[in-house]
This record gives sequence, C-alpha cells and structure tokens, in this order.
Amino acid sequence: MTKKEKLLEKIKNNPKAVKFKEIDKVLRDIGFERRQPSGGSSHYTYTFEDKTITIPYKRPYVKVIYIKKAIKLLEELGY
Repeated sequence: MTKKEKLLEKIKNNPKAVKFKEIDKVLRDIGFERRQPSGGSSHYTYTFEDKTITIPYKRPYVKVIYIKKAIKLLEELGY
C-alpha cells in the first residue's frame, strides 16, 4: 500500500480529523488543480476534468461536510 493510499484510507476512516494539508495532498496527487483564493477568501477551488470542489482552509481540521463531499467525489472518480 502506497503512502497516498494510506492517507486516503485514513481520511475515509476518520473524516472528522482531517487537516487541510492532508486533503490538499490527496486531491493534488490524483490530478486536481488548485486555485488559491483571492480577495481575502479562505476557500480553495479544485478542478479535475469536469469535476469541481471547494474546500475552505480551516485549522486545525476541515469541517466534516467538506471532507464527505471530497470522499464522494473521489469515489465517483474510482479512488
């Protein structure tokens, strides 16, 4: 099992304790392009083909609703 697969399993098993840098790494490793916020926003937008997801930068953990949306999107893509 690769590091990427282990991190993805960790995120799926405990979506309440996911740091922004962890979900960012998984999405970018898969091929999503990240657009940084402008104008004082904290929301990062990730795009891959025709799929788009927005995740706010939050410490210490990203809210569960955003992680669940990301997991659902990744499952649709076959990850």
